[in-house]
Amino acid sequence: MGPVGVLALQGDFREHQQSLERAGAASRQVRKPADLDGISALVIPGGESTTIGRLATLYGLIDPLREVIDGGLPTFGTCAGLIFLAVGTVRDGPPQLGCLDVIVERNAFGRQNDSFEAPLEVEGLEAPFLGVFIRAPQVAKVGPHVEVLATYDGRVVMVRQGNILASAFHPELTDDVRIHDMLLSMLKGD
Repeated sequence: MGPVGVLALQGDFREHQQSLERAGAASRQVRKPADLDGISALVIPGGESTTIGRLATLYGLIDPLREVIDGGLPTFGTCAGLIFLAVGTVRDGPPQLGCLDVIVERNAFGRQNDSFEAPLEVEGLEAPFLGVFIRAPQVAKVGPHVEVLATYDGRVVMVRQGNILASAFHPELTDDVRIHDMLLSMLKGD
């Protein structure tokens, strides 16, 4: 099994690599199309969604990313990664991959100074998971094949569609690797 690729254009990619290491998985940074070769899964981190979309376009990653994700590569996007994976945004948004059948609302929980943490009931986890929300989006609309895994205050904050897992919060900013374990279990077909 190859390493987990972590899109390393901008954002908290290093924190995801540390979480994957704690979960027992090797990782490597993805910055150009050739870096996708041989990876067993992909993480698209949080950061600034407009910057990630623009850099992915500049480095020729949009079509190669779509190809591997649509081809079944287990993929996990957090915050800006959720936005980047989505088919659209409520208002004009950055370049998107369109692989995940959701419409997202950017900054749905407020600005940077409105950041917060909250325990979440996540489908498939026995105990609550501490969600770290930083300028977080929410999923405003889900397609028919999208499973809602977690909500906060009635808002959808985590989803799964086939090989794609996405959250509005940042599990990589906690010491809890259970959500990264969910991605790794997708490698085994669970």
